[in-house]
Amino acid sequence: MDPVNSALDEYFNRRLAEQCDILEMAYKDRSNSSSSQSTASEPPIRNGAITCSDSRKQLKANGHCADNHNPVCRDTPLQVPSPSQPPKQANQAPNEFERCNRLVSFSVYMTWFILMVHAYVREFLRYYGFEENKAAVERQEQRDFAPLFSSFESVYARNCYKRVLDVFERPIGGVPGATVKILNRTTKDYCWSFQYTGAHTEIINVGSYNYLGFAENNGPCSESAAAAIDAEGLSVCTTVYERGMTATQHKLERLVAEFLGVEDAICFSMGFATNSMNTPCFVDKNSLIISDEYNHASLILGCRLSGAAIKVFKHNDMRSLENVIRNAIVYGNPKAKNRPYTKILIVVEGIYSMEGSISNLPAIIALKKKYNCYLYLDEAHSIGAMGPTGRGIVEYWGCDPADVDVLMGTFTKSFGAAGGYLAGSKKIIDHLRKTSPSGYYSLPMSPPVAQQIFQSMSTIMGKDGTNDGEQRIERLARNSRYFRLRLKQMGFIVYGSDDSPVVPIMLYYPTKCGLWGRQMLKRGIGVVVVSFPATEMTESRCRICISAAHTKEMLDNVLQAIDEVGDLSQTKHSTRSHLFQHIEAKW
Repeated sequence: MDPVNSALDEYFNRRLAEQCDILEMAYKDRSNSSSSQSTASEPPIRNGAITCSDSRKQLKANGHCADNHNPVCRDTPLQVPSPSQPPKQANQAPNEFERCNRLVSFSVYMTWFILMVHAYVREFLRYYGFEENKAAVERQEQRDFAPLFSSFESVYARNCYKRVLDVFERPIGGVPGATVKILNRTTKDYCWSFQYTGAHTEIINVGSYNYLGFAENNGPCSESAAAAIDAEGLSVCTTVYERGMTATQHKLERLVAEFLGVEDAICFSMGFATNSMNTPCFVDKNSLIISDEYNHASLILGCRLSGAAIKVFKHNDMRSLENVIRNAIVYGNPKAKNRPYTKILIVVEGIYSMEGSISNLPAIIALKKKYNCYLYLDEAHSIGAMGPTGRGIVEYWGCDPADVDVLMGTFTKSFGAAGGYLAGSKKIIDHLRKTSPSGYYSLPMSPPVAQQIFQSMSTIMGKDGTNDGEQRIERLARNSRYFRLRLKQMGFIVYGSDDSPVVPIMLYYPTKCGLWGRQMLKRGIGVVVVSFPATEMTESRCRICISAAHTKEMLDNVLQAIDEVGDLSQTKHSTRSHLFQHIEAKW
């Protein structure tokens, strides 16, 4: 038997036995308690649910736990944890989610109602030929077959998204740094088609994830990437397991492990696939994944592909997370006659890309240890951008990297490149090297991309002999806090933490997304406007991404434009702006 898989099986079986102990003690506690408060806090075990003793007998029959003298197998006193309040941290900025008033909420729902009524009326006219249909539809003779298009998604795309397509998918003609050149285009048929004029416009870029400003075409990073092309070419043209990886990627993986303070790391050529293709390597159909409700689409896809049971907890709500864990332990797996889950994996992000909020990592780690779960942390938006030395949320909260079982991150944000990584103990990474579909069937990283990451990470770590990386991190934090405070003083509702470089300005109305995108572009600012399905239908927003490359003059120009468009669109919905007026906005 493979020693790695054998060690993993032994480890997982030990954790299963520990969960059995928790289940048994929870049952005893429920039986002995007559307090109504206890009854409310702990869910009862359903009739017919399998007990821990039955599970332990099954383990013995399978040869996993045959020794009653083994401390993992024998019945040992264990106090059942009670729901706890997560520890509060005084040094970190809290996440803010101010809600709009009820009048705004009602008018947003009415806006969606009018939009959808208008959409289905136009669909009716197109169906019967009263209006020309310019979208892709099924042929008349195929309408008795299974539909190729989802009815609601197609209606929404044709009648809502298409109306504001001019503020999305804008082609660029240069490096997406602090400023970027976009190609000018016009439309004569209300965004069904576009014509390019051949000219371009340079705008201030607050829409890219260029947090540390490494997206540049001059300097050490770009020079070393160009040199890598001369040395190793553009591509290996085969998979890692057929020909191997380049020396640049090999040294990058060692540097990533050193940067994160873990034993080993593995790199992949695509950030999205790092989540979606590797999550199934950690769980199976007998496992449970507990996922934050606002996790990224790549995590959601990976969880679904794994075949594991999935439960969702409220965003960043530690009491909700604990309740989900406790219910999972007490009830077990309903698809396996309520037997205990073989493992429970908690999946969270460091910074949530649409909310700008920061996960409460210390509390999550405390719950992980309390209930013997595993933790998968996606630091796509936080690695490089958070922490005194850019080592992400783990450093930001002062946690031990060893307390996070799987550390994930991407190189597409702070490092100005492409790809992603998974890091952790050597056993876990060795397991990934043997089982990851992304490793087996995809190409290794392009040498210039790997060299760009290596050089930018070396700069952050100070290995280049300068303090450029330290200055970029400090400048990003200063820009983020200054920008957020000014927005709050203007009267906007801003989600997330003051330390987060992701700044969502709440618009609420989907129709105002197009207005904001066009008016900001008219003022020389490139922003990202977001609505359903990327967000909830009632929470449309304008998302600003702050960069260390932005100067104070750039930020002030952006703020002035936002102030003007906010007055024009009447989207200053905050009722707390007076709380920030006395605070001096320092840069």
